[in-house]
Amino acid sequence: MEQVLYLGSYTKRESKGVHQIILDTDKKELRDYRLIAEVDSPTYLDLSADKETLYTISKTDEGGGITSFKKNENGTYDKVSEISPEGSAPCYIYFDEDKKMIFTANYHGGYLTVYKENADGSFTMTDRAQHEGSSIHENQNIPHVHYSALSPDKKYLLACDLGTDEVYTYTVSDAGKLAEVARYKATPGTGPRHLVFHPNGKVAYLFGELSSDVEVLAYDAAAGTFSLLQVITTIPAEHTGFNGGAAIRISADGKFVYASNRGHESLVVYAVSEDGEKLSLVEYVPTEGNIPRDFNLDPSGQFVIVAHQDSDNLTLFERDAETGKLTLLQKDVYAPECVCVFH
Repeated sequence: MEQVLYLGSYTKRESKGVHQIILDTDKKELRDYRLIAEVDSPTYLDLSADKETLYTISKTDEGGGITSFKKNENGTYDKVSEISPEGSAPCYIYFDEDKKMIFTANYHGGYLTVYKENADGSFTMTDRAQHEGSSIHENQNIPHVHYSALSPDKKYLLACDLGTDEVYTYTVSDAGKLAEVARYKATPGTGPRHLVFHPNGKVAYLFGELSSDVEVLAYDAAAGTFSLLQVITTIPAEHTGFNGGAAIRISADGKFVYASNRGHESLVVYAVSEDGEKLSLVEYVPTEGNIPRDFNLDPSGQFVIVAHQDSDNLTLFERDAETGKLTLLQKDVYAPECVCVFH
C-alpha cells in the first residue's frame, strides 16, 4: 500500500516549498520525494479532507500569512490565493472544514489570526487576538503563540503561548470573531509549544519546549478549562546539554504518546494509562539526525516518520502497536529543511 505524506519546510537553502513523499507500507520504505507546491517557507501546512486543497504558511517581502493551492492532474498543486497581513510568517496553521476558517499562530508577533475562506478561494482576515505577558525564561520576555487549533469537539479554539506559559481557550463565532473564555497557567518556564488530546477527549498532553516536560492535563470540555494531573520529563537525567522540545503525537488507540527532542536528538515513548491520566516511560530512541523538529505516525499507525531540520533527512521507524517501541528502517532519506510531516 502507498501512503502519501506531505512535507513542509524552510526555503533558506535547498528546499523550494512543499514536497511529498511516498511511504510504501509493503516494502517498508520512503521513496519518490518531489516538489508539489512552490512557496516561500511553508513551515506548517494543512489540507482539505479530500486532499484537493492545500493550505500553507507563507512568507513574502511584505511579511507573512497563508497561501492556498488546488491539486492539478499531475498531482502537484497550483496557487489559488494568498494573503500576507502578518508582520512575520506564522508558525502554525489549522483549517476548519466546517466553517471554512483558517487559524494561524504567530510566534514572533505573539498573536493568533482568524481567516475566512471565501467562495472564490480568496481569504478575509476576520480577527486577531494579541497576547500580553511574559514568564521566567530568557526566551519568555514577550508572548510567543506557537499553536492554535480547535478542541476535539470543535467547541473552542485552543492556543499555546510559549512566552507567557499559558494555554488560552477561545470561542469562535460564525463571523470568525474570538472571545476568550479561559486560560491555563503552566508551570513557570514550561514554554507551551504543542498540545494533543487523548481519544477520550478528557485528557490533553502539553509539550513544553523550554522545560522538556510534558504536562498531563484534565480537560473540562464544557468549560474549556484545564487542570494539571502530572508532569514528566522527555529527556534522561544524564543529558545536561541543550534540549528543546518540539513535536508531540498520540497513537490513534490512545495507548502511546511520542515526543521529539532537539538537542538530545531523540523520540521519547510513553505508555498511557487506560484513563489517559498518567504517562510512564517506555524508551528513548535516537532519531539519527539533527534537530527532529517534527514527526508523525502514518495513517495506519504502523510507522513513524521523523523530519530533521538541520541534517536534511527523514528517518523511518516501524512501530509495535502492542509495546509502542520503534525499530529503525531508514535513516538517510533526503528532505532538506523539513520541519513538518503531514497526512
